[in-house]
Amino acid sequence: MPDVEFGCLPTAIGSMPHTDPSQACLQVSRYLKHIPTWPQLPRRSFMENMCVQFSQGFPGAVVKEDSIYIDRSQNLDKPLEELYAAYLENDIDKYPISPDYAAGLHYFLTLDNLMPVAVKGQLTGPVTWGLTVTDNNHRPIIYDDVLGDAVAKFLRLKASWQEKELRKICPNTITFIDEPYMVAYGATSTELGSPQKTISLLEEVFAGLSGLKGVHCCGNTDWSVLLDTSVNILSFDAYNYAQSLSLYPSEIKSFLERKGIIAWGIVPNDEPSLAKETVASLKDRLEEAMAPFTRNGVRFKQLFHQGLLTPGCGLASLSTTEAAARALELLSELSATIRKRYI
Repeated sequence: MPDVEFGCLPTAIGSMPHTDPSQACLQVSRYLKHIPTWPQLPRRSFMENMCVQFSQGFPGAVVKEDSIYIDRSQNLDKPLEELYAAYLENDIDKYPISPDYAAGLHYFLTLDNLMPVAVKGQLTGPVTWGLTVTDNNHRPIIYDDVLGDAVAKFLRLKASWQEKELRKICPNTITFIDEPYMVAYGATSTELGSPQKTISLLEEVFAGLSGLKGVHCCGNTDWSVLLDTSVNILSFDAYNYAQSLSLYPSEIKSFLERKGIIAWGIVPNDEPSLAKETVASLKDRLEEAMAPFTRNGVRFKQLFHQGLLTPGCGLASLSTTEAAARALELLSELSATIRKRYI
């Protein structure tokens, strides 16, 4: 694992409530100078829905009105052959992400005023993508023997292409694989199959990345499954689910010992909570979230040095762009306070 210490610098999960990519990027460049991330804009277009956004080129994919499905009535042999050929040849330019699907990404790539420590991207993970996208019979394609295998290979190519583009801004890249459906492991693993299958799917996507690899899950999950992968950064909602990670003290200690990084999602992404929080209250909340690990032999200093700060999840859930600015302002000021105190 790369030996990197971010010292609680701020970054974001990705989605924003904006419809104008230039305004979203303006907020990103203002508040996330050190580790900017390109903004996903699901309110701009359904094409920027987290699963649709990374579907372009997948065999049989149909986007119709406000839905996406795989048309199994088509003959998919040729497009699947093309996908596997691109995969075997590592032809990452075969499946780009076009401006129609990611206006925020393409505007972000035009910015010339960034001098970041690293640049962050994101991609919907194979578990979430495979469980959300269904065939004509409403059956998640992760259960399709042929298409289920193709999902991770396809997303691997998407991840590689995205990383290549982001390196035009900065050679140091971070890519979060967003896996909200991993919360199913918090209750039952039967829907997702064996942990080994989940690990295999994630590792397939990770193999397309040479920069830092993160996984984001915004709820309770079995963190031991994710910690069993080669992930470099573990991103979680520390505002609402701080206790969930503290249930795995030995695994987290091992993760930190191999230079792992925890992204603490400590800034809320709902307006009532944002309205009542301050930098001081969030600092207290962050320290409380970290405290259980210090009781298991992890030093506070290590948690701060090997940490990132983020919102708990994406900001597209906020009703206004002003609320998003408030969240990023709190995040930026909290990071500055923490770094002045501990780094």
